[in-house]
Amino acid sequence: MIDAHHHIWRQADLPWLLGPEQPRIFGSYGEIKRDYLIDEFRKDIEGTGIDKSVYVQANWAPNWFADEVAWVQGVADESGLIAGIVGYADFTVPDVRPQLDKLRPHALMRGLRQQFHWHENPAYRFAKDPELCRSSVVQRNIARLADCGWTFDLQVFASQMEGAAELARACPEVTFILQHAGMLEDTSDDGIAEWREGMKRLAECPNVVTKLSAFGTFIHRNDPDFIEEMIVTTERLFGAGRCMFGSNFPIEKLWTSYGELFDAFTKGASSLSKKKQAAIFGGTAKQIYRL
Repeated sequence: MIDAHHHIWRQADLPWLLGPEQPRIFGSYGEIKRDYLIDEFRKDIEGTGIDKSVYVQANWAPNWFADEVAWVQGVADESGLIAGIVGYADFTVPDVRPQLDKLRPHALMRGLRQQFHWHENPAYRFAKDPELCRSSVVQRNIARLADCGWTFDLQVFASQMEGAAELARACPEVTFILQHAGMLEDTSDDGIAEWREGMKRLAECPNVVTKLSAFGTFIHRNDPDFIEEMIVTTERLFGAGRCMFGSNFPIEKLWTSYGELFDAFTKGASSLSKKKQAAIFGGTAKQIYRL
């Protein structure tokens, strides 16, 4: 089985871990304000059946984007556990190709992520501009990923999904991987309706798939009922062949263990057919990330 979204890090490389805590979507993060290396991750997944993982960039200082991938590639070479790497590049610059060229030598490179999520709540805000997906510069740069055969990990809120669908349509040769099933943060009736409508728009784009991950981000707990609802609803929209499990570890370690989280996910998907479960817990990630 495959964990399609995890992080490892060295505290010294992560500006957001240093100094006083800043407001974060996931709340206080003192417990993970330390090194989280591959041996601890390996211990966390014991007994789950996870045998491959995809590392997703962890917001090193932007000028260290190539150093991050080089370090993870080295860890992967030694551990054999990391099967793919999603790095970082800045797609808002006039031409992203020089950055891509610095990442090409690393064998496990599979995609890039630049977080575009913007929210009226400053604690939920990451991008400076809510409409980056509609930028002609961003669209042109992301389209260049097709030349590398790389994916783009897309992170947006429901209010941005219409623009995200425009981005996907503008880059038909690039596969987009929607992070965390669209980051549902407003669970009111109106909030869920907006999220569902945005997810429908993205599901209509054949080059968009999604991760089932980080469902504790806004509620700060491991909620099996909520996880089941998110899995079933998202699978109904995208189909299992376009859904993949991701742990978002160690962020979710703030409120649960890997074993408890994975158990909630497997039980949450238990109403689906065995074939669909196999896709969600390995098959989709293997295909999309070429593992």
